[in-house]
Amino acid sequence: MLDQNELLLTATSAARAGGEILLRYFRDGVTIRDKSDLGGKTYDLVSDADLESEQAIANFLRTRYPDHELLGEESLAGGATDAEHLWIIDPLDGTNNFAHRLPHFAVSIAYYHRGEPVVGAVFNPVRDEMFTAIRGGGAAINGVAASVCNAESLGKVLIGCGFYYDRGDMMRSTLAAIEAFFGQDIHGIRRFGTASLDLCQVGCGQFGGFFEYQLSPWDFAAGRLFVTEAGGQVSDAKGGNLPLKTTSLVASNGKLHAAMLEITKRHHP
Repeated sequence: MLDQNELLLTATSAARAGGEILLRYFRDGVTIRDKSDLGGKTYDLVSDADLESEQAIANFLRTRYPDHELLGEESLAGGATDAEHLWIIDPLDGTNNFAHRLPHFAVSIAYYHRGEPVVGAVFNPVRDEMFTAIRGGGAAINGVAASVCNAESLGKVLIGCGFYYDRGDMMRSTLAAIEAFFGQDIHGIRRFGTASLDLCQVGCGQFGGFFEYQLSPWDFAAGRLFVTEAGGQVSDAKGGNLPLKTTSLVASNGKLHAAMLEITKRHHP
């Protein structure tokens, strides 16, 4: 096994390199394109910022670990998830926020060894917030230890959620689940549009839980480790182990997991 502290330093350095590029484009402006033009789904956006950030991160990682596999959202989609050494990269999580000048987006980078998360870094460049996690070593924000909230009932927390680009059955299922959560007297629902940061908000105790019915590995690769190292729990929306592929996801402080799953299972699309 490689040195975990060295891996984390690599992840945070790469995340900052990508974040510098995003800040430049956010300040100076960028042309946003719909991925439907590239064979993707309508409302799924991409920009030169995503692509340049991913390339800079990839170059950084390849210089340090030339024999490691890379998996990313844009040009690195072919990376093998069963590789012994795998870096999973989201060069711009929250592209829709970025496109509409909302300063809530992130770079997410995680290192996996034989399919298991070892280190993760999620960087919000606008706020200069670095969320880090290391297996067995805890979670932190800018070096200060993070931990989940202590709430034991849904009636004491905010719940975060996400919507996939589908605006049919999956959207209706998500809205039905939201209604069910409100039926448990939660304090409120928040949908910020950046899953990696949503997961970090669970780990920091700001959300009691978070759910989304479809996420890609780069959306949650680092954030899931942040949650568990902060004392929380992560599964798919039916309670199964989280696979390293497109999946549903539920994250919580652990104490609320069963109550969340009762809702997310019932309304699973």
